[in-house]
Amino acid sequence: MITPEALAGYIQTALTDAKVTVTDRTGTLDHFMIRVVSNGFQGKNLLDRHRLIYQALNEPMKDGRIHAVEIKAVTPDEA
Repeated sequence: MITPEALAGYIQTALTDAKVTVTDRTGTLDHFMIRVVSNGFQGKNLLDRHRLIYQALNEPMKDGRIHAVEIKAVTPDEA
């Protein structure tokens, strides 16, 4: 299990300008909906945006603290 705050921290370390909202989808702290707003997504397609987030969450994904994640990644202009 991992807290929403910890997940946000991983993402904000990788994308320092990111505004991150993490919602626990099931109450079990392993299924999350993550919304990230960052200028770091500018000029990147959806797949590349998701790759950036998955790279930031590599550690908790590998050790099993995250079971499922739904990602919404947008620039401030798209928010």
